[in-house]
Amino acid sequence: MDLTLSVFIAQAGAHPALIVILILVIGVTVISGATDAPNAIASAVSTRCLKPGTALILAAIFNFVGLVGMTYISTAVAHTMFNMVNFSGNTHQALMALIAAMIGSIGWGFFCWYRGIPASKSHSLIAGVTGGAIAMNGLAGVVISEWMLVIYGMVFSLVAGFALGWFNTRLVEFLFARANRFKANNACIILQDICACALSFLHGAQDGQKFMSIGLLGIALAFDMQTSGATEFPLWLMILCSLAISLGTLVGGKRIIKSVAMDMVKLEKYQGVAASATTVITLFIASITGMPVSTSHCSTAAIMGVGASKNPKRVKWDVAKSMVAAWLLTFPCCGFIGWALAQIFMLF
Repeated sequence: MDLTLSVFIAQAGAHPALIVILILVIGVTVISGATDAPNAIASAVSTRCLKPGTALILAAIFNFVGLVGMTYISTAVAHTMFNMVNFSGNTHQALMALIAAMIGSIGWGFFCWYRGIPASKSHSLIAGVTGGAIAMNGLAGVVISEWMLVIYGMVFSLVAGFALGWFNTRLVEFLFARANRFKANNACIILQDICACALSFLHGAQDGQKFMSIGLLGIALAFDMQTSGATEFPLWLMILCSLAISLGTLVGGKRIIKSVAMDMVKLEKYQGVAASATTVITLFIASITGMPVSTSHCSTAAIMGVGASKNPKRVKWDVAKSMVAAWLLTFPCCGFIGWALAQIFMLF
């Protein structure tokens, strides 16, 4: 079905909840751009390969290109997002449950930010939407085969990120062992800049697709489609979400941009290249295979692997404990909030 903007507006007249869903999708995408996108360029900034202002502009551009470009290449992550839940049934109740789930995930995100809990907005969204689907259809609201890709993604981002970070560091050290230090640093600056652009592209591809898929899910429910895979992503929705993630990066990124690397271990330029290249690889594999992963967690695991290759004692292992604690908290807590709010919203 061709979901042009005019068709969407006409359907929104019959289901005003669609407008609310679209506003929430734009809002959460802007927040992702402001808080998560800077992590993709953290290593490049911390190793002084890019100036913060230049890095943010590049991040905004490539987040935009990444969301639109990857959607034409592969929508595996998006399909996982809207196929892992089942909102079939009464259309109005389904839309209200979806709104409740999104509000719950956004609320949990703000709570975690206030309390300093390193929770992923992607995981909050997944948990909230899952809770809303369970409120709508009970345990039948969860498609286990698809939902398991979330679990695989969590394990993959941590294990593969750490292992590849360690391996890539040793590989870069071997390749540059006899190189002139000045020339090697210049080469690393170029490679780091390329990786920063690639990471921003893949952040848009991963996180952008997750949020955009919820918008398409709402549209699919309004048109009584069984799954949102029954239609293609409309260009207007892609552009709208791409602009939102880029705007968030430009407006909010400057305040929160900080080096994830410097929080855990001080990186040399060649180590920054190894960490960034590792994150590019893990994000690309996850995007192609449809595993929804957290960009921040992939980056964090890679940097930990880089630090461990030099000296395991230099790594702040508390970061890994915080990540696991955030996983253990986010899914049950945010899922319950989404479920409870959906139960209330479906009464109206």
